[in-house]
Amino acid sequence: MPRYMTVSLEKRGVECVAELLDKDAPRTCEAVWRALPKGGETYHAKYARNEVYTMVPQFAEEEVGQENPTVTPIPGDVVYFSFPGGMLDRRFKEEKGIDRLPGVIDLALFYGRNNLLLNGDVGWVPGNVYATVVEGLGRMAEACNDVWRSGGVGERLVYRRHEA
Repeated sequence: MPRYMTVSLEKRGVECVAELLDKDAPRTCEAVWRALPKGGETYHAKYARNEVYTMVPQFAEEEVGQENPTVTPIPGDVVYFSFPGGMLDRRFKEEKGIDRLPGVIDLALFYGRNNLLLNGDVGWVPGNVYATVVEGLGRMAEACNDVWRSGGVGERLVYRRHEA
């Protein structure tokens, strides 16, 4: 039976529904599902292009590792990144208030085309595609683009189990 989650930009009052890809990324899906709800401050990607994300403390009992990885996410991909403490730049960690954590999880939503997960400091940054948006991507994409244009201050990106 398929599992779904709602991804929302709370301040903007917009949400979409994503289906978990249990067959392609079972460990990631299970870890995220058990941890829901998850959310935090919204950030828009600088280099990956059409991405909004939030950083949360690590939550899996055991790190899931790579599965269903990509470096070229497509519109509607919901992606999980795990960053050990030493992976992220000190200023970046301080800016986001995560400098004291041993590592963080980046929960991302890609809303447009032509994304490339290449970081100038460390190279390719593959992420686990664990869900795909099946409802509401158009409206969410407009809101995500507004985060890019207007900023994400005060916005929260939240992932919850979808109640049908």
